[in-house]
Amino acid sequence: MLKVEHPIRDEPNVKNLLSKMPNEVAQSFTDEQLTQINLALAGRRWGQHKLDIRGTLSFLSSRYYFVVLGGKDKREASRTLRNINSFGVSLLLFGITVCCSIFGLIVLYILKSWMGINLFENYSLGLWDWIK
Repeated sequence: MLKVEHPIRDEPNVKNLLSKMPNEVAQSFTDEQLTQINLALAGRRWGQHKLDIRGTLSFLSSRYYFVVLGGKDKREASRTLRNINSFGVSLLLFGITVCCSIFGLIVLYILKSWMGINLFENYSLGLWDWIK
């Protein structure tokens, strides 16, 4: 798993909490305690991701953070999303079928032309002439 590690004290929730208490009290927390406090303050614990890249970039006088997460979606899809997904899969299969059919017809037409078979006298699409 890819992961950019940084100290727990740099987390925004933890920084905000620690800034509101006396320094000696803030320094008495261990990293494990701060991690659990951060999870409680975040309100939701995210699962492990196959791809988890986090970091910060400094640009001019500002700092920006970035997060890249990736993995299998384990949430249950809504009925609308399932219907859209089914329609999308059907549309994709239809498109693949049409493309394969067109490709097959072109191959058959080229084979017909190669064998010298003319379906219509004095008419040709010119594919065989273009290939030769």
